[in-house]
Amino acid sequence: MKKLFICLAGFTFFSASTLADDFDYDAFVKAYYHAEVMTQQPSATKEDLEHYLSFLTEDIGYQHFPNAPDDSREPDGKAMMRKGMSYYLGVHTEYKSELIDYQYGYNAVSIKHKFSAKGKRSDGSDFSYSKVALDVLELENGKVSVIRRYSE
Repeated sequence: MKKLFICLAGFTFFSASTLADDFDYDAFVKAYYHAEVMTQQPSATKEDLEHYLSFLTEDIGYQHFPNAPDDSREPDGKAMMRKGMSYYLGVHTEYKSELIDYQYGYNAVSIKHKFSAKGKRSDGSDFSYSKVALDVLELENGKVSVIRRYSE
């Protein structure tokens, strides 16, 4: 019985590893990055936002200093992101982004990119910024479960 258990445990581990190896990280990173960039465009729509959100788990955790220092996963994390991102949807008058590099390993992806934007705040004032950021994504069942953004 003990040998059977060890065999089954080994088979289960091997099967899980094989499934993880079948995940196409390159395609995922390119699709995720493109979807995120589309949400920042001046012509961004709710459909663009929903497409981006389709890459996320329902309980997504998000960390971005200094505004969101906690990366805890919340049951309504995706709903919170939808609300926050909807507020800023379409505020850019100009947005450019460039994927610099990405790396991946078992259930994790890092994406280094630079971006710049111009736009108008809700009070009518103008804004402009340019940044280089490193996004570290944790994946669960092919979806992003935690986002940590590090930027200048």
